[in-house]
Amino acid sequence: MTMDIWLCGASLETGDGVTQSMDIGIKHGKIAALGSMPGGAHHLDCTHLTLAPAFTDLSARLREPGDREHGSIVTETAAALAGGFAQLVLPPDTRPVMDTPAIVALVLERAAAASKVRVFPLGALTRGLDGQSLANMAALKAAGCIAVSQARRPMASAETLLRCLEYAAGQGLKVFFSPEDASLAQGCAHDGFMASRLGLPGIPSSAETVAMATQLLLVAQTGIQAHFGQLSTAGSVMLLRWARSQGLPVTADVSMHQLHLTDESIDGFNAMAHVRPPLRSESDRQALLEGVREGTIDAICSDHQPLDASAKLAPFAATMPGMSTLETMLGLGLRLVRSGELSRTRLVDALAQAPRRVLGQATCSLCVGDVADLVAFDERLSWQVFPEMLRSHGHNTPFLGQTLQGKVVQVWVEGQPQIKGGPGLAV
Repeated sequence: MTMDIWLCGASLETGDGVTQSMDIGIKHGKIAALGSMPGGAHHLDCTHLTLAPAFTDLSARLREPGDREHGSIVTETAAALAGGFAQLVLPPDTRPVMDTPAIVALVLERAAAASKVRVFPLGALTRGLDGQSLANMAALKAAGCIAVSQARRPMASAETLLRCLEYAAGQGLKVFFSPEDASLAQGCAHDGFMASRLGLPGIPSSAETVAMATQLLLVAQTGIQAHFGQLSTAGSVMLLRWARSQGLPVTADVSMHQLHLTDESIDGFNAMAHVRPPLRSESDRQALLEGVREGTIDAICSDHQPLDASAKLAPFAATMPGMSTLETMLGLGLRLVRSGELSRTRLVDALAQAPRRVLGQATCSLCVGDVADLVAFDERLSWQVFPEMLRSHGHNTPFLGQTLQGKVVQVWVEGQPQIKGGPGLAV
């Protein structure tokens, strides 16, 4: 069988502990052959590159509809491809909120027109995310929502949340939680020494764990499948361990920046480090890393939130929280590998395979028959995080000016290359 293309000489990393060198033949969007390329075949020389399943992100804002001043589906899916991502999960807190089939259809239509990146919307748990009236989850599912979520908006009561979970369970929909107790989360920084020194109102760790404990108990009552996203505290990791010990159907992720930064980063009122949930303590960071290493935390997400430059120019407490993160995910992940804090195999699993498992998708083991969603990256390639290097409209990252080692050079979505002129590939 004649292949569309052979990818030759790369080191294969599947995320399941198997690392090997093997040529891969792609035909009609799928991996069709493994082994040694026949002489004279059309191929790309991937020597010195690592080839892995393309990444899937469990939380990325694309700023459409409604927030075009901060970015667009065109710019942010381009950033996703530059970061190695073929799939993105979109939270429902768009403007207007993703609570009707019409809004879902609009987002999916624009995403399909803009890029080959697959976008999976989360439907709103309540109408307008008001925390009071249940959204029409059956209609949202029919429109293409893969799950439902309240994002980081508060619920009116635990009783309302219970009714929402019962409805979602009846529709066979997973619920994505971003746990936060609104009454405890009135501040803008982690409730610790740094916030006190800077005179900033604090958000205690209990703002996350109190909400998560309530949500877990209701998950146990309803049997709903649940995913807990963007966790930030050691207490949340302990609650996850308890939930797993009880056999609850739960998964979880952590944002990459929570594995690198602590509340020390806000020193000097650095608004680039203003995120929600806030950067926590070093002990929290270490607990989150341990949670990833042991698999208690399944995946690492970007929590990508691009912002226009003006959003970070006010006094710290008045700035908009969020970081632009998709394009730095690989470099930051490999920094954890080089420091010995995470294995490369676990990193690839947390970026590529575990998110697919969370979404109920088949994983890609780089075997014959798998869809050819692939990423090639060069671990030797260093680059500086300058605004002109970023495809995202948002340059709001505390890593600006830093040098990262490891860069995506090509992404294939269903066998089709998506990055033009990527370095490191030779025909």
